[in-house]
Amino acid sequence: MFKGVRPIVYGGQEVWPLVEGGKGVAATNHASAGAWAAAGGIGTVSAVNADSYDADGQIIPQIYRALTRRDRHEELVNYAIEGAVQQVRRAFEIAGGKGAININVLWEMGGAQRVLHGVLERTRGMVAGVTCGAGMPYKLSEIAASYEVNYLPIISSARAFRALWKRAYSKAQQWLAAVVYEDPWLAGGHNGLSNAENPLEPQDPYPRVKALRETMREGGIADSVPIVMAGGVWYLRDWNEWIDNPELGQIAFQFGTRPLLTQESPIPQGWKDKLTQIEPGEVLLHRFSPTGFYSSAVRNPFLRALEARSERQIPYSTECAGDHQFQLDVGVKGKNFWVTKGDLMRARAWFGAGFTDALKTPDHTLVFVTPEEKAEIRKDQSDCMGCLSQCAFSSWMDSESNSTGRLADPRSFCIQKTLQEIAHGGDADRNLMFAGHGAYKFKQDPFYSNGFVPTVKQLVDRILTGD
Repeated sequence: MFKGVRPIVYGGQEVWPLVEGGKGVAATNHASAGAWAAAGGIGTVSAVNADSYDADGQIIPQIYRALTRRDRHEELVNYAIEGAVQQVRRAFEIAGGKGAININVLWEMGGAQRVLHGVLERTRGMVAGVTCGAGMPYKLSEIAASYEVNYLPIISSARAFRALWKRAYSKAQQWLAAVVYEDPWLAGGHNGLSNAENPLEPQDPYPRVKALRETMREGGIADSVPIVMAGGVWYLRDWNEWIDNPELGQIAFQFGTRPLLTQESPIPQGWKDKLTQIEPGEVLLHRFSPTGFYSSAVRNPFLRALEARSERQIPYSTECAGDHQFQLDVGVKGKNFWVTKGDLMRARAWFGAGFTDALKTPDHTLVFVTPEEKAEIRKDQSDCMGCLSQCAFSSWMDSESNSTGRLADPRSFCIQKTLQEIAHGGDADRNLMFAGHGAYKFKQDPFYSNGFVPTVKQLVDRILTGD
């Protein structure tokens, strides 16, 4: 029998221990976050290049007019602050004093600290807390505390939290409202798989969360400070043994994928329709993201094309040496690319199939693409606006030189472009579609039968029943 969950105190009032995941660029906005809070939970506004509106309430396109990456980066930061401020204000109004409103940022997004300061300064009294992951956000606690706002770090291991706690968070313990454990094998979007963990061998989250609680106790953190289980959460009844479990302390639950399919969800109808068609195993844990992190997304034609591109890849030498005894005679100009005989045959076959242009990667390999793909890659790289603190695809880095010092990687993609496109009506097959690995349940869950799309309130009520 499902135990049920009880309200917790957060932001000075009782709320359900249900957190809306703050999903990337424009996939979680004021409408969904405000409705989630109005239903008594913790709504989350994505503060990652959020939309802002004109006087008529229409979304303002984020067009970059500056000629240099550095100046376009300044445009991006301004867009991000203004958009997030507008989203928070609208969400706060919709919530009507119920629940709580958090904002979510990615530590590795371009200008993350500036954006946080800019948003929190202009939304005083509206934001209950800041969730933050995608990196090691050491300064999160300091920034949040300076505005008397809670912080909720997103981590994927006890080891990561211990490092954050010892270096910074122990100095601002009173503002630590919760720790979000994001399962790196099940959560959608970017995740925190370490180099020591096998992406193909998922680990049971229970012992990992138990170890996190033990680490928190070592730091003197009370069991009443929740651990938020994120990733793979669909039915609360599946987590019955976690609720009121003295080994784990207070547990809350984050829902990232399920809120995508609600009436208030801002994602386009085409994206919502695709969610109802996903089969088990169709969400791929991959490493094509320009962040360098693993991430999970629907294995649609966009992702399959990236897989195929990397498969059309051969190592080379700039001189005849070792196994590289054959000059490459397709896809490149000049005579300084030496490959194996087998790779020469493969390259010729790719060339014959229309993949006539070879692009160098930072790993001394060549990938073969069509002229159209090459043109798109080069244009996207030249249009870079510094949306990440460092980007493998464009070699941008938020530093004095604005360069990672590495060759731009054509095996990746412009993440800002594709996330903006899919969120604003672009083809769901031709853009990156983030989703958790449980997204196939939309097709199986009777709650969504006959094309039913719930309001956020109906979804929260349903979740509270255990289903």
